[in-house]
Formats: sequence, C-alpha cells, structure tokens
Amino acid sequence: MVPSIAFEADAWLAAVVGDCDDAIVSKTLDGVIRTWNGGAERLFGYSANECIGKPITLLFPEERLSEEDDILGRLRSGQRIDHFETVRRRKDGKDVHVSVTVSPVRNEAGVIVGASKIARNIGDQKEAGVQQSLLLREMNHRIKNLFSLTAALVALSARGTTGGEALAADLAARLRALARAHELTMPDLSAGDSAENSTTLRALLEAILAPHDDSTGSRITIGGCDAPLSGSALTSVALLLHELATNAAKHGALALADGRLSVELAMQDDRLTMTWAETNARSPKRKERREGFGSTLERAALTGIGATLTRSWRSDGLTIDFAVPLQRLVSVIS
Repeated sequence: MVPSIAFEADAWLAAVVGDCDDAIVSKTLDGVIRTWNGGAERLFGYSANECIGKPITLLFPEERLSEEDDILGRLRSGQRIDHFETVRRRKDGKDVHVSVTVSPVRNEAGVIVGASKIARNIGDQKEAGVQQSLLLREMNHRIKNLFSLTAALVALSARGTTGGEALAADLAARLRALARAHELTMPDLSAGDSAENSTTLRALLEAILAPHDDSTGSRITIGGCDAPLSGSALTSVALLLHELATNAAKHGALALADGRLSVELAMQDDRLTMTWAETNARSPKRKERREGFGSTLERAALTGIGATLTRSWRSDGLTIDFAVPLQRLVSVIS
C-alpha cells in the first residue's frame, strides 16, 4: 500500500474507533490496557490517561475476576469470544451490563500479542427483559386468579339459585360485572395513554366487588367518602383491590354463603383511609399468608402510591387497614 494511502486509512480507522459509541479497548496478553477510546470513557467513566497501563481487571467486580483468566487463556489459543454477556464496574462504582466481543491481535509474524475488546451497554435490554418477565408473571397470576374467581362465582350462583336457567342467568350477570371491572381497571390501549383513564375509589370498589355480591346487595357494603383516581394511582389501587377481593373470594368471607364484607372510606388529615372488614362467625381464623406473586404485586402497588396496609385477624374474620396520601390520588370528592 502507498504510504500516504496507508496513513490516510489509519487516520480514518482511528477516527471511526475514537468516535464509536461502543467501548473499544486493546490490551496485552497480560491484561494490561494499551488503548482506550471515547466510547470506553463514556461507558465506564474513566479517561484514557486513567486506564492506559492499568490492568483491565480495574473494570471487574470482585466476583467476576475469574473471567479474565478464562478470556486470556482462550485468546492465547487463538479463539475469538463473541457477544459474551457480563457485568463490569464503572468509575462511580455502579455496575453495568455489557455484551463483550474479544478478538486476538496478531503482529506481522502472525503471533498473538494482545486482544481487542468491544463492549456494548445492554443495561436497557436487561431492564426490558426484567420488565417483560414481570409482566408475564403478572399475566399468569391474573389468569389463574380469573379461573379461581370463575369457580367461586359458579359456587356463589349455585347457592343462590334453583334450576339451570336461573343459574345460567345469575352466573352470566356476575361474569358481566367481572368484565366491567376489568374494563374499568385496565388502560384503554386504543387511546395509547393509560393516564387518560380515571374513576373514583368508590366506583372502582363497586366494580371489583359487584361479581361477589348477592341479589339483594346486602352481602357487601361500601360507606364513607369518595376520592378520584387516575393514571398510575388508578392502576396501583386497582391491582391492590383486585388482590384483596380475590383473596376474600378464594379463602375469606366471600367464599362462604353467610360471609359479609364491609368497606369504610374516610379522610384523616392529609390521608385517605380504608377499613376492609370481612366477617363470618363460622370461618376459621386464617393463619399466616403464603408468600406468592400476589404478595409481590401487593407490595409493588403499595410502594407505587406511598401507601400502607396492615392486617388484623379477629375471631370472626379479618380487618385490613389501608392508608394513602391524598396528594398521591387527586383531590377529595365529598
């Protein structure tokens, strides 16, 4: 190659590597950093002056140090390592998920003298994967709950009706109420913005509990004040109330013919409180709750709105006390 052309090509290559968003680093077979591009500075927070001449393990969390011995061993045998997902540590002490490709570097005689490493930040992808997994678990949890609720509604309808036609009509009405509750608590996907959904706490309670009431409407009572809900607060409160109703229908007062549920809403200073009282004299006292995904959803919902929830077991049932700052909802409707 003509020297001037070779120089121009090298300059182009240096410019491309220097401005690349990916971290591109070279090191010796002893793991000592030789070059460090701008992408590496942005990804790891160290300048080139801080890293060149230092061991590459500067970037390794302690529990990942053994990876370097394996990488160097494979490099010495001429292997290339493609898209190796791992964790590295930034200058500020934060860990970052990266995908690393490592290639051997050879001299003019073809002898391996070092390695080039390209690292790409995949933190967003990892987070998206975690969120997707959480959503799938939530979907699975909700579907299983719907099956359990449907079975409970069938039993409830069977206790209150005689004859196939009456049973079918009663069950259909309960399932329609369940569908209405679902529509109220889920965002309008066609609108493209869940924040547009709004309702009130009383309306939400009525929608979620309607499928479990009897024909007289006396099995479940809701009293007290009301407050509007919208956006993320609506989603969090809906998740929480759905869990409470499902548990009551599967294991609590709403699972029994003479079970009763009273929900009382009140304002205390700058907080809205809800007292959820399940009563049934024949119901055995429920013991410790088994930790499951429902518990995970409950904690996430409470954290999302800065709310608190406590359970108190009574000889004839259960009382749940819930409190949330009014500012996390909207304003009070008397």
